[in-house]
Amino acid sequence: MNSSFEYLDIILLAIIAGFIILRLREILGRRTGHEKKDFGGLFGKKVTQNGNEKKVVNLGSGKLDSAVKEQFIKGAKKAYEMIITSFAKGDKKALKPLLNKKIFQNFSDEIDYRKKENLKSELTFVGVKSAEIKNFEKKDNNYTFTVDFVSEIITCKKDKNNNVIEGNPDIIKTVKDVWKFSKNMWSSNPNWYLVEIQV
Repeated sequence: MNSSFEYLDIILLAIIAGFIILRLREILGRRTGHEKKDFGGLFGKKVTQNGNEKKVVNLGSGKLDSAVKEQFIKGAKKAYEMIITSFAKGDKKALKPLLNKKIFQNFSDEIDYRKKENLKSELTFVGVKSAEIKNFEKKDNNYTFTVDFVSEIITCKKDKNNNVIEGNPDIIKTVKDVWKFSKNMWSSNPNWYLVEIQV
């Protein structure tokens, strides 16, 4: 008698579980493989892909509001620090996704030269004092920002005998840079590339 009650309990629980699963499917829906893929925030808005169709947010006349500027500058500061510190370390792997082919080749050649000559580059990144958008250009699907950076670093270069041959490991140096970042807005890659360093 008890065993029949146990079977009824199991059947009842199975019916309740099935009902819950069906209700969840109705509420949440099923994954079909055709859902929109989110490529992250673009100037505070979304770029989505549905099948082969991509919808790109257009900045229109090229005028940037304060939120757009703030968001871009935040990312540019991070990229600036990462590029400078990775170059000093000779970390090509970290540099490659942040630079266009020409800039990467220049950085790569300098890293190879330091290695060949047994030179060591030491750098302590103190911080970015200021970063301002100097210019914004929109050409077809390519957007380009020119940014003025003022940063503080401690840097020096040492020879194979650990003698300082350039810079000073005890002095904070103020550095001014003008960098251009560019991105094809049709690309699903979220990275902006450093395409030019103005001197």
